[in-house]
Amino acid sequence: MASLSRALRLAATCPHRNPAQGLGPRPRTGGTGPTTEKSVPYQRTLKEAQQPSAEAQGLSQPLPRAASVVVIGGGSLGCQTLYHLAKLGVSGALLLERERLTSGTTWHTAGLLWQLRPSDVEVELLAHTRRVVSRDLEEETGLHTGWIQNGGLFIASNRQRLDEYKRLMSLGKAYGVESHVLSPAETKALYPLMNVDDLYGTLYVPHDGTMDPAGTCTTLSRAATARGAQVIENCPVTGIRVRTDDFGVRRVAAVETAHGSIQTPCVVNCAGVWAGAVGRMAGVKVPLVAMHHAYVVTERIEGIQNMPNVRDHDASVYLRLQGDALSVGGYEANPVFWEEVSDKFAFGLFDLDWDVFGQHIEGAIHRVPVLEKTGIKSTVCGPESFTPDHKPLMGEAPELRGFFLGCGFNSAGMMLGGGCGQELAHWIVHGRPEKDMHGYDIRRFHHSLTDHSRWIRERSHESYAKNYSIVFPHDEPLAGRNMRRDPLHEELLARGCVFQERHGWERPGWFSPQGPAPVLPYDYYGAYGKRAHQDYAYSRLLGDEYTFDFPPHHDVIKKECLACRGAAAVFDMSYFGKFYLVGPDARKAADWLFSADVSRPPGSTVYTCMLNHRGGTESDLTVSRLAPSPQASPLTPAFEGDGYYLAVGGAVAQHNWCHLTTVLQDRQFRCQLVDRSEDLGLISIQGPASRAILQEVLDADLSNEAFPFSTHKLVRAAGHLVRAIRLSFVGELGWELHIPRPSCLPVYRAVMTAGAKHGLVNAGYRAVDSLSTEKGYRHWHADLRPDDSPLEAGLAFTCKLKSAVPFLGREALEKQQAEGLRRRLVCFTVDEKVPLFGLEAIWRSGQVVGHVRRADFGFAIDKTLAYGYIRDPSGRPVSWDFVKSGDYALERMGVAYPAQAHLKSPFDPGNRRVKGIY
Repeated sequence: MASLSRALRLAATCPHRNPAQGLGPRPRTGGTGPTTEKSVPYQRTLKEAQQPSAEAQGLSQPLPRAASVVVIGGGSLGCQTLYHLAKLGVSGALLLERERLTSGTTWHTAGLLWQLRPSDVEVELLAHTRRVVSRDLEEETGLHTGWIQNGGLFIASNRQRLDEYKRLMSLGKAYGVESHVLSPAETKALYPLMNVDDLYGTLYVPHDGTMDPAGTCTTLSRAATARGAQVIENCPVTGIRVRTDDFGVRRVAAVETAHGSIQTPCVVNCAGVWAGAVGRMAGVKVPLVAMHHAYVVTERIEGIQNMPNVRDHDASVYLRLQGDALSVGGYEANPVFWEEVSDKFAFGLFDLDWDVFGQHIEGAIHRVPVLEKTGIKSTVCGPESFTPDHKPLMGEAPELRGFFLGCGFNSAGMMLGGGCGQELAHWIVHGRPEKDMHGYDIRRFHHSLTDHSRWIRERSHESYAKNYSIVFPHDEPLAGRNMRRDPLHEELLARGCVFQERHGWERPGWFSPQGPAPVLPYDYYGAYGKRAHQDYAYSRLLGDEYTFDFPPHHDVIKKECLACRGAAAVFDMSYFGKFYLVGPDARKAADWLFSADVSRPPGSTVYTCMLNHRGGTESDLTVSRLAPSPQASPLTPAFEGDGYYLAVGGAVAQHNWCHLTTVLQDRQFRCQLVDRSEDLGLISIQGPASRAILQEVLDADLSNEAFPFSTHKLVRAAGHLVRAIRLSFVGELGWELHIPRPSCLPVYRAVMTAGAKHGLVNAGYRAVDSLSTEKGYRHWHADLRPDDSPLEAGLAFTCKLKSAVPFLGREALEKQQAEGLRRRLVCFTVDEKVPLFGLEAIWRSGQVVGHVRRADFGFAIDKTLAYGYIRDPSGRPVSWDFVKSGDYALERMGVAYPAQAHLKSPFDPGNRRVKGIY
């Protein structure tokens, strides 16, 4: 039997030879095609999968003529989704598997479950999976799923990694997840076979564990069928039949199989690596790629029994306990793409490429030295699907109503399956999930990206290669950049702009005094024989962000912020979504869609929210009422009836578009939604000097009387027609200029020329984040999400509850008002100058009552600010007296910092500055 050390030597000296060839139990087939041997450490799977079963020649049971929901794919997500649909009482739910359950990717997964991730939503999803596999299924069926609670151990071999683990520990306290930061000596006592000489410490989570994929999926299917669901194996799907309704909307009609068709209004694509092919059957884009992902299983190791599973992120390797052996795997910078995904692949494996995998062995041997003389029992290399942002693809596809996705889980399908299966079931049954799933929603991607093969490939590669990288708050991708650039891109680049990427858009982050730092074409980090960029200015500046402290350019961002507070700053916000809602029913649609009263006279602009039926916030945006125009242009659409101009955050523009479209379709309003995001630029001039600057550029009276706050006008700027809106997103006097694309550069230059004598500076979104946090303005998907109501978030003023006008979400808000708010968003300040980024635990009088959603440093007040939702541990409604009466602290990396709670932001609580009163 080959040992790990011999495998490492042979990988270096004989790169085309498999070190385990002839020594392991599996035959070699050559090339990169699949083998048929199943060398995985799950005996049930091995026994069942050795030979094709007799039933593989035909359906496992008769095909029904119709089903309420058809789930395609019998892996972790398919089985979890079916189970949760059945638990919600859905009758007639059906799962179709082209071969047998788990035959795709699930059967060879390592089955690890770690409870702590750098995302509050993922912590909640993982907790539900753990409940399902460790408790619920066994109670329901009497069957053991194969869950083993042996604990998890995260390894920190540098200070920053340990800081990341301390952040996870603090977040875990908000969710009741037990974890402990251990010293090297304590780690050695827990795991005697481990080399701890180079450790800074470890994070130990005693209730982590492993799942048996076959046992879990079998039990899920039995529990689902006991509630009336059906599972049919050996039934390949061959097509999706689509119908177009009377309003031109495409909807799912039926599923075609090799054995007949099934009428259904709802399909759930849980086909994993094959999800792209299923999507193409329905005309739906599924942005994922297939890659080889591998691990090896060792021979018996004396003394390894009952040890926790290990993740050594810096070595990019994991060690999973497998009885008295270990499974060893990891993530490499040069993964193998599965270029031609075969629809015949089932219970198969690829030959392991030791050139690729060998890099993990050295790290594994270093961490557990006994592995150097331990034999390799089997190698496992199978297909996994990866997505451009390392997040799953879920929710209803924007191209086809009734077609849902539950795929692209980046090798985390087992551990996220329970939580995501539950949320997907709620999405299907109730129209939206219970939790905030925007980060997973397929609608997060702009349609120009979802079928752009180069972008998908580059970004998916980077997400794979960086899977074990430290998650820093201000990291940016290097792959798939410069996809969408606004009219000022080159001008701002020349002025030192350091760009951020948001769903394809390049937006200004901050302005470096060191000069231009362009984003270069992706170099795959030097993998695949590509030459890595040398002396890469953008990458060097990005490296300065790799810290949990204030970055070196903290003072640069400070100058941008204080210039805005003291004089003026110009912000390029061209990447914002810019939509028109026009037509005979536009007013009815606006009344229903928007929580605030936007049906005001033309020339008015209103800040409002859009809600879901649960009262959660799907968006915050500005809506400007339009007057009819005799001539159509990007600034003045032609319409009959009423018209509104909508400006929404660019990072969530696609989500907004899809939400608007869905509601308009469901309510059958006779109106049109027009996207002008690419045709219009947007610059915002904010600060005490903004009026004086713009008065030199605009041909309009900008006094308070002539141009009040929350109004808009068509005016000339340096001779160009623009829409000027008096608004502020930073708490200062200011205007937005919405400009036709060809006019953006001359208008911007005119503003900069006029502002030179007033101290006008360029500023980016890092300044926006700081200034808006200081002022207390909400950021959607940070402190305002689809599971947060505007009442909880302190935005009751955006809701027309005193009127009799019905709107989406009103009933839920009225119920919440009557019952009392169970949580509230609270502003905190910390006197000590300490960096906070979100996820810190909030302590009140010795109890954890929540965690921080968003935090930043406020330069005008010279304090750190944080916002988080707090609850009353007794379960009672959270009153303002409760908020004011507690003693608070915010826990950062295990250290609690005293904090003060505020009912309003401490910066300009009287809102004088937006009125021009200084």
